Amino acid sequence: MNTRNEWFEDFQRNLSDLLARSPAADIERNVRALMAQTFSRLDLVTREEFDVQKQLLERALARITALEARVLSLESGDKTDTQAQQEQAD
Repeated sequence: MNTRNEWFEDFQRNLSDLLARSPAADIERNVRALMAQTFSRLDLVTREEFDVQKQLLERALARITALEARVLSLESGDKTDTQAQQEQAD
């Protein structure tokens, strides 16, 4: 299956071929401007940008998980130390 970028490129190429065979060069410019304006409003991202952000999020989640585990181990170690100190005081 074609990617979204390939689909847009094919669509644009087909539209250009169709318009090149007709005397509608002005219409082509207008359609291109309209398409560009419409796509810019949609706030689309490329697949590459999406993949980069996905990788960054996965790394951040891995770091968060590691930090949570470290905090839990430190907290359990502090409880053990506190209990040991209380037993020594008694």
